[in-house]
Amino acid sequence: MGRGRQKAKQTKVARRLKYYSPETNYHALERELGGSSSHTDVATDSRFESNDDDLRDSYNDWNDER
Repeated sequence: MGRGRQKAKQTKVARRLKYYSPETNYHALERELGGSSSHTDVATDSRFESNDDDLRDSYNDWNDER
């Protein structure tokens, strides 16, 4: 007998979430997306550079263990 009330409540919550549209703060969004000029490109970031020899050695070590 309680299932009908539970389902109605879930439907009400789902409908409220589906049609809820909050006010958008476009100024904050603009600051967040276009603000910093010190953006570092991943392709030029030295932290992500890899040495092929190191990769090859680690693969060979892993392969030898098998």
